[in-house]
Amino acid sequence: MFKKILVANRGEIACRVFRTAKKMGIATVAVYSDADARSPHVLMADEAVRLGPAPAADSYLKAELILLAAKETGADCIHPGYGFLSERESFARACAEAGIAFVGPPPNAIAAMGDKIESKKLAKAAGVNVVPGHLGEIGNTDEAVRIAAEIGFPVMMKASAGGGGKGMRLAWSEQDVRDGFEATKREGLASFGDDRVFIEKFIESPRHIEIQLLGDQHGNIVYLNERECSIQRRHQKVVEEAPSPFVTPAMRKAMGEQAVALARAVGYYSAGTVELIVSGADTTGESFYFLEMNTRLQVEHPVTEEITGLDLVEQMIRVAAGEKLSFGQDDVRLDGWSIENRVYAEDPYRGFLPSIGRLVRYAPPAITDNDPSSPRRRGSRTYVADGADASAGLDSRLRGNDGGGGEDAVRIRVDDGVAEGGEVSMFYDPMIAKLVTWAPTREAAIDAQVAALDAFTIQGPGTNLHFLSALMQHPRFRSGNITTGFIAEEYPDGFQGAPATPALLTTLAAVGAVAAHAQVTRARLVDGQLGLVLSAPADWVARVDGQDHQVTICDGRVTVDGTPLDATIAYTPGARTAQVDGDDPLTVAIAKGRDGFTLTARGNSHKVRVLPAHVAPYAAHLIEKVPPDLSKFLIAPMPGLLVRLDVAKGDRVEAGQALAVVEAMKMENILRAEKSGTVASVQAQAGDSLAVDQVILELE
Repeated sequence: MFKKILVANRGEIACRVFRTAKKMGIATVAVYSDADARSPHVLMADEAVRLGPAPAADSYLKAELILLAAKETGADCIHPGYGFLSERESFARACAEAGIAFVGPPPNAIAAMGDKIESKKLAKAAGVNVVPGHLGEIGNTDEAVRIAAEIGFPVMMKASAGGGGKGMRLAWSEQDVRDGFEATKREGLASFGDDRVFIEKFIESPRHIEIQLLGDQHGNIVYLNERECSIQRRHQKVVEEAPSPFVTPAMRKAMGEQAVALARAVGYYSAGTVELIVSGADTTGESFYFLEMNTRLQVEHPVTEEITGLDLVEQMIRVAAGEKLSFGQDDVRLDGWSIENRVYAEDPYRGFLPSIGRLVRYAPPAITDNDPSSPRRRGSRTYVADGADASAGLDSRLRGNDGGGGEDAVRIRVDDGVAEGGEVSMFYDPMIAKLVTWAPTREAAIDAQVAALDAFTIQGPGTNLHFLSALMQHPRFRSGNITTGFIAEEYPDGFQGAPATPALLTTLAAVGAVAAHAQVTRARLVDGQLGLVLSAPADWVARVDGQDHQVTICDGRVTVDGTPLDATIAYTPGARTAQVDGDDPLTVAIAKGRDGFTLTARGNSHKVRVLPAHVAPYAAHLIEKVPPDLSKFLIAPMPGLLVRLDVAKGDRVEAGQALAVVEAMKMENILRAEKSGTVASVQAQAGDSLAVDQVILELE
């Protein structure tokens, strides 16, 4: 077995590999850029080596620096994590030449599967279903338009070396191809050093299913069931689950056997994933097609670990050391259901634009040992329900039990590589953490996600926590009737927060009144006050979403609109959360305002104005401030680089017209005019670094 492992990556995946390495008794080496000098993965490793400046091209993507770091520290193996570009064929060969083991597949397999065009040809030759399309290189936009028309719209344009949703654009018309082909080439070149683009037919009502493979160097290859990753935004996965609610045992077998056949055709070993696009309209399950093979560990690997009880990182290391797999296909189990939500630094209320900044507060819902080798994780926090509702026990008290479990147990896992006070940088992927739940059933795993998301606290950059909670509560998601177009179809006008039920609004009114009552009660106990000691008012008016609720608090009992609240509310003045314990337990994040609170629960924040009942009538006389009209300004929605400005002073523009392109976190974002008008002034130029909300131009 290896003595020392270097992880050629950063953040969450580096921490993930280090945990397994330490369990196996292997010393660890981290590499880092200047932006990551004090990141958790650096502090977690036994040794750390600086690579260079913050941009990945100057640090993490420099294979020669990574190899030098391995030689200097005496590392005898290198794990590429999720990849960056350090999993390229040349890097794997360089590792072999240096006498350092590469924890991944052989160079030939990387080369064969790393090129999307060539991999589709190989897949077809191996008997794997492939999507109809054009697999040759495309020289220019006119040629791309012709090919797309021949295939038939809609089509998908993809960077040949792409991945992670980057370098992909959907085209429904010739104009979409003309607008997006060059941008796809630029993204491919910027992110992967390869500007080749191919075009294939877009499968309507598509579901994204992938098969996890694991093989050793002795010819043994198994498939570890499937994952469904259909909930995507801009082709970037947001929610993953295992197994899929759509896949039948017969489909699983057919998909798995084709994936294994492809792996054998290229001499594959280590962990890998064969990604498939499946027609959700075909209930026979026969319409599945090869998309690509990822020759690395996937971000969503935890859900596979949860249902199989395997540690995929450990298996990769053992395979790299030459060991045989200790199990066969018949030994692969499928236990329960697991769901993973990717927590991103992005603002769902502003079109999911990237958000950066300091993590002023970071408090995950639970601390686990993140050891997937045991299905019950003895020694970790296992949350057990009171009765049959798994999420109730989790949500109401987050009561921890070592080991144990039972049929109503749920498991919570948080994989991250950040810490409170750390910085979410513009240089890297915006993922903050992965929230993973396991339960005996899909419904219980979803309920556990809702409860855990309520208990997840992040302050600083914007996050998608509200959006994830809304997804978990959405009836269509819970039914399993999902496609890759789910987000676009269900949120065509953007995300405005999860809708609240009348029962939730009533509960929030009670929470607001109890919090106000608690603060007044504490204030009256301050020593040295002049005059009589006043009692806190018993009657309050709590306005939630424009609706007034009459709340009475007397002798520890809470009544809302004349109906006793069948729950207890626990809140300490100054605390960041309030706990509601009843038939529908709830964790409510609470932030004090001038005349009330901002209460956050179940995927939305609600302004709750709380006033004593005898004061509330006078609130009607207060004048509300109307926000200014900013529609005449083109404003930078996030920090980034102004790549292109398409208009000049005096130009006439129409509503919806593309005005500028801003690049942030390696993704290009087209900014469009909100209304028609004439450009009155231009206040930024191409090449400028923009701050969030910076004015680019003004219309008149």
